[in-house]
Amino acid sequence: MSMFDSIRRQLVPIHPEGYIFILAFAVASFGLGWLWSPLGWVGFILTLWCAYFFRDPQRVTPLRDGLVVSPADGIVCSIGKFVPPPELGLGDEPMSRICVFMSVFDCHVNRAPIAGRITKIAYKPGLFFNADMDKASEDNERNGLVIDSPAGKFGVVQIAGLIARRIVCFSREGESLGAGERFGLIRFGSRVDVYMPEGATPLVGLGTKCIAGETVLADLRSDVVPAVFKLG
Repeated sequence: MSMFDSIRRQLVPIHPEGYIFILAFAVASFGLGWLWSPLGWVGFILTLWCAYFFRDPQRVTPLRDGLVVSPADGIVCSIGKFVPPPELGLGDEPMSRICVFMSVFDCHVNRAPIAGRITKIAYKPGLFFNADMDKASEDNERNGLVIDSPAGKFGVVQIAGLIARRIVCFSREGESLGAGERFGLIRFGSRVDVYMPEGATPLVGLGTKCIAGETVLADLRSDVVPAVFKLG
């Protein structure tokens, strides 16, 4: 293996959605540097951050039946039972929900929490409150998917945050997704909520650091013992 191939294998791919933003940051940095060199260096650092933000690393997804994996990189900010957004058509009874908040330093490529077929995609415009607030699930701009799996119907909701102003969904209704497969992206700070059918046992706690497509959020097997967490 050549030195070039070795370096290339170590680099994390950039998602195509990020190219235009990285270019814009680079051009702005050049202009700032022409006006005053210290500003150019600040712009250069921000350009590197932008490239880092749009990284799209490979992930190894556990594929055992019944596992629900995290749809996003970030921190678990809410766990409990909540009524899903009405536009998803999942009924008005509370469902188990786990929310993962993404900061501007997390990878923002979203992945399917479970294998299944997309039966519905529903976009709803809204506000841009901080995504880790409870009211963000109801008031913020969002895009929801209903995934029909052998274990039941799941709701996966991309929620725009205080800085995020663009939700991107790559998938279409009727498509099938594998667990951990990419389905969307949210730009610059946001969150993803997962609504799960009856019988899902959470295996994470508030503050758990998640990796999209790898961290197991819950298990649908009936013999699973819920995880116990304590502050340390």
